[in-house]
Amino acid sequence: MITDEWNIAEMMRLRHVPGLSMAFIKDGMLQRSECHGEMEAGRGQAVQADTMFNACSISKFAASLLALLLVEQKVLGLDEDIRPYLTSWTIPEHPSYESRAVTLRRLLSHQAGFADPKGGHGEYVREQGIPAMPQLLEGTTPYSPEPAALTAEPGSQFIYSDTGFGVLQLLIEDVTGVSFGQLLQDRIFEPLHMNNSRIVLADAEIRAGSASGHNKHGERLCKPYPIYPYPAAAGLWTTPTDLALLMVELLASLQGEGKLGISAETAGEMIRPQGCFKWTGLGVFLEPSSEGLEISSLGWGSGFQCMMIAYPETRRGGVWMMNADPGVHQTKSLLGQVAMLWQQGQFN
Repeated sequence: MITDEWNIAEMMRLRHVPGLSMAFIKDGMLQRSECHGEMEAGRGQAVQADTMFNACSISKFAASLLALLLVEQKVLGLDEDIRPYLTSWTIPEHPSYESRAVTLRRLLSHQAGFADPKGGHGEYVREQGIPAMPQLLEGTTPYSPEPAALTAEPGSQFIYSDTGFGVLQLLIEDVTGVSFGQLLQDRIFEPLHMNNSRIVLADAEIRAGSASGHNKHGERLCKPYPIYPYPAAAGLWTTPTDLALLMVELLASLQGEGKLGISAETAGEMIRPQGCFKWTGLGVFLEPSSEGLEISSLGWGSGFQCMMIAYPETRRGGVWMMNADPGVHQTKSLLGQVAMLWQQGQFN
């Protein structure tokens, strides 16, 4: 526990955060979880270890690990032209940029040349239905008003892109013939016993007892369970404990000891600087620290914010999820404050 229970409750009150859930990794193993506050402000239902939160862009970490598993199984290659594998959509040709240079490695490191259209990638709207990924990429739905297209030479720039992960999702589905959500369930969640994780594409798929989203004032959203119709980019609902299990798998795989069978060499690609950008790996971000390399994944969306950090050299890590959108980056929110306390050793 945090050394001063009242202190974290006061921090949450001051920052208008109804609920906070955390999990910690020590010596490469899940150490414990810790929960504070409510699933919904004012309702009195305490956050539990199995309370699911919207993982937002941490979904990309899960998608990246699945992609590396397919690389390990030689279903995909990291540096191959992906166009022959895409059967339900084609990357539009560009007069200046080489579409043949779009590779899995560049998709995972946000260097494939795709940018998100202005006003696109909004939340699921029941009246508009659930679009298929080819429709999203073709720009024929309100969720993405413009066709996906190259905006830079692949490999030349870092452009953080949900669109790129939409292409990644379609690539995985086309090459396997299985839906992205089902593949995650079969290949990742079940083997790792991530029993409180699922891809959500409709209201009916939200599990009862999931955390409700709140704004920066701690007020529940009118639509408290945001859903994004592009699963690989932002479709995961999960818990800190399950995300910790996913990180434990990566840490074990780096030692050649993972349950999924990803080799140390393949796992090592995930935490190596990619292209000309020392701070981006494959689906994670990289920073130097006093514990050696720090790897991280961040999520931030309507009503929720989350972050995960791990140190491969010391095999230590933490995951934090809260049911509020603070309106500021994780480094300036309650998550950053609590993560800093953890990094300083102010946890028992």
